[in-house]
Amino acid sequence: MMDAPMDKSSGLPKKGVPYSAIDRFEPGFTEKWFELVRELTLSTQFIGGEWVKKCEQKLAQQAEVAEVKACANGTDAIQIALKAVGVGAGDVVLIPDLTFWATFETVCTVGAKPVTVDVDPQDFHLSVDTLKSAIDRYSPKAVILVHLYGWVARDTLAIRKLCRERGIPLIEDSAQAWGARIDGKSVFTDALISTTSFYPGKVLGAAGDGGAILTQDKDLAHKCWQYANHGRISKYEHALVGWNSRLDSLQAAYLWLSLDHTPARLDSRRNAAAWYRKNVRLPGLDFRAPASNVVENGYISVALVDPAIRPRLMEALNAAKIGYAVVYPAPMSKQPGAAQWLHGQLDQGHTARICQSMINLPCFAGITIPELEEVKRVLQGALG
Repeated sequence: MMDAPMDKSSGLPKKGVPYSAIDRFEPGFTEKWFELVRELTLSTQFIGGEWVKKCEQKLAQQAEVAEVKACANGTDAIQIALKAVGVGAGDVVLIPDLTFWATFETVCTVGAKPVTVDVDPQDFHLSVDTLKSAIDRYSPKAVILVHLYGWVARDTLAIRKLCRERGIPLIEDSAQAWGARIDGKSVFTDALISTTSFYPGKVLGAAGDGGAILTQDKDLAHKCWQYANHGRISKYEHALVGWNSRLDSLQAAYLWLSLDHTPARLDSRRNAAAWYRKNVRLPGLDFRAPASNVVENGYISVALVDPAIRPRLMEALNAAKIGYAVVYPAPMSKQPGAAQWLHGQLDQGHTARICQSMINLPCFAGITIPELEEVKRVLQGALG
């Protein structure tokens, strides 16, 4: 955050004065947000109501789906989707070994048994052939396909077809894939049911936690809404046991405002990811791209580095105060909390090698060419 002159009468930054990283890229965004906060506060619209409906409608339009049901966070979204497709106690669910812990823990939370499946060494996602072997071996109730890095899994269409033919519900965890496309369509359009997260670090982030379930199926969407709202039929009638997982109106309003800016943010991120691939060619550092039929959203840059030199890169980036990430540093099957829950695994060693080699460099909406060049300079110094 940058300091800005304050208006003594309101206690807010003076109008027209950029005061945050958002305003550097999108002048006036925070002023519009403050006006919405004022409106919501004066009307005391904090839970449900008009803003949540408006947000869901706008999300559906941009995601190119018929139904969006907002909820409290992306983890709840996966759990709600699992419940909605009928996953319960004792059921087996296949998940990729390369993902965030939320994918694993939600399977456990509904009483099901997680089985981790190794990912493709080139695409870093589930492949249809490996998934087919896992289905034959474990006879799952459901499969979770995770779209990582702002990409879409190369075999998405084949995996959807396989799951339809086998009668297995496919949940697509798209928390990192807002704005990504495959074969010219939104990643959400032809999915049975998808989930997303509005954690502030995401491409489409809220001002706090938030999530959503997306589908073309109206009945499935209504069931998701029920699970997120105490299983309600009406205010005091309850058809099933759900829980409280509501998106509050402040987050809905923030997302509603942000959606107008999403195309520009996506362009900026995509350009940054492409810049790394074009301009950073250093020994031991291999930048990767999604499949040719996939349009990424630029969520993070993706590079593999020789594990022997990765610590040197991290040290140089830390010294230069340049942020980076390792998404993810260990497979799900090797997490300390996994052993007591893991029902099985199909492990070919790919996920472990990816985790040992991955590094993700700065890639955010509004990043400038001089900032990208500074990252390159630091990398060159470390590898030179």
